[in-house]
Amino acid sequence: MGQVGTRSGGALTLEGVTKRYRDVVAVDDVSLRVQPGEFVTLLGPSGSGKTTTLRMVAGFILPDEGTIVLDDRDLTRVPPHKRDVGMVFQNYALFPHMTAAENIAFPLQMRRMRKAEIAPMVSRSLEMVRLEGMGARYPRQLSGGQQQRVALARALVFNPSVLLMDEPLGALDKKLREALQLEVMQVSRQLGVTVIYVTHDQEEALVMSDRIAVYNFGRIEQLGPGEELYERPRSLFVADFIGESNIFRGTLGPADGVLTVAGRPLPVAPAAVRELGLPAGARAAIVVRPERMWVVPATTGAPPAEEGASAALAGRIQEVIYLGSNRKFVVQLETGAVVAVRTQGRQAGPAPEGPDVLVCWDVEDGVVVPDGGSEVAAAALDASPPAEKGAGRPG
Repeated sequence: MGQVGTRSGGALTLEGVTKRYRDVVAVDDVSLRVQPGEFVTLLGPSGSGKTTTLRMVAGFILPDEGTIVLDDRDLTRVPPHKRDVGMVFQNYALFPHMTAAENIAFPLQMRRMRKAEIAPMVSRSLEMVRLEGMGARYPRQLSGGQQQRVALARALVFNPSVLLMDEPLGALDKKLREALQLEVMQVSRQLGVTVIYVTHDQEEALVMSDRIAVYNFGRIEQLGPGEELYERPRSLFVADFIGESNIFRGTLGPADGVLTVAGRPLPVAPAAVRELGLPAGARAAIVVRPERMWVVPATTGAPPAEEGASAALAGRIQEVIYLGSNRKFVVQLETGAVVAVRTQGRQAGPAPEGPDVLVCWDVEDGVVVPDGGSEVAAAALDASPPAEKGAGRPG
């Protein structure tokens, strides 16, 4: 792909940003620092505040409290067209009576650039998004993926410091969506533009982002690289929202290494409990990813109970689902909970012959989180950007 310009992305800082609608707090005291050229995704369910945050950065909504700063410039009360920010909307928002080239040229015309300057910039933008030769087509003559590319080119043609994207791939089919995820990543890398991307699709966020801010009830529940959020969630909400999880909720025992779940003591890593700083008797939960578990016939017997060994719970297989690259076991445990266990294709070995099994996992693979709100997670939130520009982005 070609390049539109060589401008570097800007450093974006949100400090204590809050937005209320009467009695509803849509965004609640959000602070976020984004490095130049970083790709940060705001991820969360509908109504969690991520799109409201994006629109405040764009200038379409004014915050009730807090500041929004791009590099050293306070944008909090600056109108949208003066913010040096590009925007790609969920529905693309292309002008139907304009050709693709005219749509891309529109922001340049609004900046009163000369026609002689506009033409080569539009041409380079079309080349960047691989739409050479399609500039004369109208939006109705383009596929959904092509319309999305035009919208991306229009947002980038004037070389903004920051690119904002509001669920731009939500209307596309899975295969096209995955292809365009890679294209958006490539274009943002080439231009060095800072990207704030909104989605409710966790897989999309994991694929594309340097860091992910997980939103819940208007606040950032956890902020970090995708691997950190998946492997070390700091709250039940993040553990449940990012990927598939098996969650065992119980009470911490007097010893560091025990969580009592439905009357059954389960071993946990003592270091993980100490890190939380929760007292004995506090509510907590063990989070274990399905791919970190395995099943063995019940006749095998429980694994050894010493520290560092495996934990096990008896259960009965309800379903065995073949998924090509892996096999998924749905097991109802003796505690009454239903868990999912994923084993990889050829390494999975033969399925247990009978329904009675032990579900096992290594104690160190069980992440311990507090069970009782996000206060601990919020206190531990690290809002600082990575040490290097672009750190953590998939290669």
